[in-house]
Amino acid sequence: MFLDVATISIRAGRGGDGCVSTRREKYVPRGGPDGGNGGRGGDIWLVADPALTTLLDFRYRREYTAGDGERGGGNRRTGADGNALTVPVPCGTSVFALPEDVLLVDMVEPGQRFLLAAGGNGGRGNWEFRTARNQTPRKATPGKPGQSLTIRLELRLLADVGLVGAPNAGKSTLLSVLTAARPKVADYPFTTLTPNLGIVDLGDFRSCTLADIPGLIAGASAGKGLGHDFLRHIERTAALLLLVDASLPDPGAELQALRDELSQYDARLLALPYAVVLTKADLLDADEQTARLAATAEWSRRHGGVAVQLISAVRGDGLQDLRRLLRDLSPPGRRNASGPSPPELSAGP
Repeated sequence: MFLDVATISIRAGRGGDGCVSTRREKYVPRGGPDGGNGGRGGDIWLVADPALTTLLDFRYRREYTAGDGERGGGNRRTGADGNALTVPVPCGTSVFALPEDVLLVDMVEPGQRFLLAAGGNGGRGNWEFRTARNQTPRKATPGKPGQSLTIRLELRLLADVGLVGAPNAGKSTLLSVLTAARPKVADYPFTTLTPNLGIVDLGDFRSCTLADIPGLIAGASAGKGLGHDFLRHIERTAALLLLVDASLPDPGAELQALRDELSQYDARLLALPYAVVLTKADLLDADEQTARLAATAEWSRRHGGVAVQLISAVRGDGLQDLRRLLRDLSPPGRRNASGPSPPELSAGP
């Protein structure tokens, strides 16, 4: 099951009730009102946690509730505030309010905090209602309910470079040899069912994050083969590597099919810098490699590609040149963020 979307219900804490109390003390026959206010309900905060990589935890817990405020007491004692609740989510999580499906916030920066639901205000004790005409009021107000809503969490991976290709193009194999990631690798299509991330050491204290996206097929932009679930993960990438099997008779046709799917899903993806990687060079002889490389380079020049690299992940051919290419594609200091600025959420019920 592809677990990058979750729906949860949240409720901030209710404010404590105000207290009706009259001061009773020796030698103070008319002490007057001294009922205190109720405590404020606890807030619910979201925090982006870089240690999390999936929304799996939200599959088992669907409801989140902060603590209620306590009732006010005599002697003008204010009730204790309810305990706030902090909900950690992976970096790259978009939060939508249901049923309108309105984007509330993109949690992209590690440690980023967002007030998701504010706790209710505490009720007023009878001390607050004293007047010259009514010096001993018997009135208090109840606490206000906290904000509550249902939200949808959607995780989109944050990566510098996304690997895009047809099933069995060699994306997982390439990720496994360039990084410490260990994705499932097998000789049948759709081995990868969920995206994988890996960190590539580029030398000189530089690195980049590489995302292995499950294989795209014709119709992926329309949702075929869970295409929408896969394609959303490349929306935040800074660049793309288009991988194609060099042993195919016409790599250009395969590349054009990938480009068409990206365009139909979101035309802005075509504006990302990209390079073409011809994989499985070990299946070709020297003359075939030269011919495939020349034909693909011509296609890349016509469509704005940065470069073309021929590799064999099994033998390690071309990998050092590919690392240099990744240095050019992933500029230093990039911030993993995209999308509109999050709107403000009201601070009180």
